[in-house]
Amino acid sequence: MWLGKVADTIYRILSPLSKAVLVIGSASLTVIMLLTAADVCMRYFFDRPINGAFDLTEYLMVIVFSFALPYCTLKKEHIKVDILMSHLSEKTQAMITVVTAPLSLGLFSLVVWQSIVALQIQYDPKIVSSVLLIPRYPFLGLLFLGYVCFVIVLLADYCKLLSEVAKK
Repeated sequence: MWLGKVADTIYRILSPLSKAVLVIGSASLTVIMLLTAADVCMRYFFDRPINGAFDLTEYLMVIVFSFALPYCTLKKEHIKVDILMSHLSEKTQAMITVVTAPLSLGLFSLVVWQSIVALQIQYDPKIVSSVLLIPRYPFLGLLFLGYVCFVIVLLADYCKLLSEVAKK
């Protein structure tokens, strides 16, 4: 079915992109870890905390989250609750997934839309972090891009699901 081909094309395009942004997200997480460790050491041993460590951590967490989400979804490594689903038949599981997948797609499409709204509101170089005065809007843009990639992966998953259901 053509939906399966659409999903495979999306997967083929997003796979290298998601790996690249995952590397950026992983590097950001490493920087957060090192920054936090250095801040704690400086605070307790020298009574000199790193100014702006919280600002940097806050912004880097946006990168970690928004860049890891599409990759985890693409690789099916996100958390699922299987307590109930594992006791159901394969057909019932497929039907539940057919119902919940468009709900997820719709919900995160709304999140993308609201990310655009937030980006438009906060697109002002005067809205900055409290200590380092780093503008907020570039990080909202990164969050938006991560959500867009996530919604595209959800769409591909749904196309693949519909293709598999149509075969059965």
